[in-house]
Amino acid sequence: MELARIRELGERIRNNISKVIIGKEETIELVIISLFCGGHVLLEDVPGVGKTVLAKSLAKSINCEFKRIQFTPDLLPSDLTGINFYNQKQGEFVFRPGPLFSNIVLADEINRATPRTQSSLLECMEEKQVTIDGETMELAKPFFVIATQNPVETQGTFPLPEAQLDRFFMRLKMGYPTSQEGKAILDRFQTSNPSRTIESVAEGKEIVDAQESFTSVKVNDAVKEYIINIIEATRKHERISLGVSPRGSLALMKAAQVKAILSGRDFVTPDDVKAVAVPVLAHRIIMKGHALESSTLAAEKLIKDVLSSVPVPVEQLER
Repeated sequence: MELARIRELGERIRNNISKVIIGKEETIELVIISLFCGGHVLLEDVPGVGKTVLAKSLAKSINCEFKRIQFTPDLLPSDLTGINFYNQKQGEFVFRPGPLFSNIVLADEINRATPRTQSSLLECMEEKQVTIDGETMELAKPFFVIATQNPVETQGTFPLPEAQLDRFFMRLKMGYPTSQEGKAILDRFQTSNPSRTIESVAEGKEIVDAQESFTSVKVNDAVKEYIINIIEATRKHERISLGVSPRGSLALMKAAQVKAILSGRDFVTPDDVKAVAVPVLAHRIIMKGHALESSTLAAEKLIKDVLSSVPVPVEQLER
């Protein structure tokens, strides 16, 4: 797929989601970037700000299979992956696929499930496959997980471990709307729910083509060194006990490539890297001690401090 078509595809999906979501253009764009990169998104924010609505609007914008899973403490791994059950009529075991065997999966309130159930997502999110009773099965393409969680409610929840967080391409938050946006939300939802009437504007094959084509965006050596310098700075920061892994550096480069496409360029600039660094890297670090404020906000501030401390390449970036 040509880069111009990828940009047009992104604009199509963004405009369709904007028929439901008021404002939040940056968050919508970051979700689309994650989708095109083949990554997964963790939406972390207080209840009622539109996390689930955003996920459903994205799913409806793409003509492919969508499943929603409400995570609860009694949810089992087999409830996600599926089971082999004995069919007495056929006289043999038959596989019944779970909701993970779809294209877009909404994992609602993921931190309410037990660690055992959470860990069942590790293989499918990273390797796009599921192993059941010793048999490995490939998942459908595209495969995209949007998980939501409430960071302020801790009773009856199980925090995601670092290994699970690292599987998410980005961690995003919606935030409260402005006064004008709040008024527009009341107007738009007064008589009907627009999320029930929007139609798909993209095919699943187009998403797969975009995921296979965005890597042709040029990344200058100076920009690659800039990315590595940012990663190294997280590993040497006095307030960070565990810095970003190589998986994080690859994710940062990929996100910058898609950001460049959506900006109308076929080459990456340092500004593209800085634009996606916080949502890509903040959840991949472990801070020292106990932060007085929310760990999410503290991690984002640390990444911003790192970005301000790392020199930006001044060489002319040629196409």
